[in-house]
Amino acid sequence: MNDRPVEDYESEHRRLLEQVIAETRGTADLTGCAKLSEPVLRALAAVPRHRFVPPAQLAWAYADSPLPIGCGQTISQPFIVALMTELLALDARSVVLEVGTGSGYQTAMLASLARRVYSVERVPALAEAAERRLRELGIANVEIRIADGYWGWEEKAPFDAIIVTAAAAEVPPALVRQLKPGGRLAIPVGPQHRSQDLRVICKDESGVSHSRSVLPVVFVPLVRDYED
Repeated sequence: MNDRPVEDYESEHRRLLEQVIAETRGTADLTGCAKLSEPVLRALAAVPRHRFVPPAQLAWAYADSPLPIGCGQTISQPFIVALMTELLALDARSVVLEVGTGSGYQTAMLASLARRVYSVERVPALAEAAERRLRELGIANVEIRIADGYWGWEEKAPFDAIIVTAAAAEVPPALVRQLKPGGRLAIPVGPQHRSQDLRVICKDESGVSHSRSVLPVVFVPLVRDYED
């Protein structure tokens, strides 16, 4: 448990917000998003990132960069977390699927905006630690499952939005199927440990999916269970 008073992080958290706002503005030509909505900014300001990083990384908790969290995984860069959240266009009625719980930081952001978040994590140690952190923070509208997220969560589908927080070699067809008409899927697609393509897939009311590229990104690969 981190014993440093929360007040010690306030100035760092404020600087991070300013950096994310500036980066959003600076990448608008690529992303089509010139500013973050007030709900996303409030979520970014409210979620204490230092509660989601390992003790060895606390000095960099509010740096606008990814950080290692163990098990070969990372907590994503706050700008990317905010951008992907914005691209989902959530509201208080939304039911969201997250593939890749990781530390639970992105999960907490989603939970502050949506009605319900279902999150799938392949690494049991990460799932258990994230569940504990979310419980300690009083976040109760999240359910976590240990499974191969490539297949989504069929029993809880369809979803208003789906977010994938690790890079897939291709867009998993199961995730597209589990998206509601009118819903959005945000996912990095591309080769492991190289530049990937952050995509948003929108399913129209007739069920036809439309994909657009948003930004070059680098995510850890989606952990798969190839025995399925």
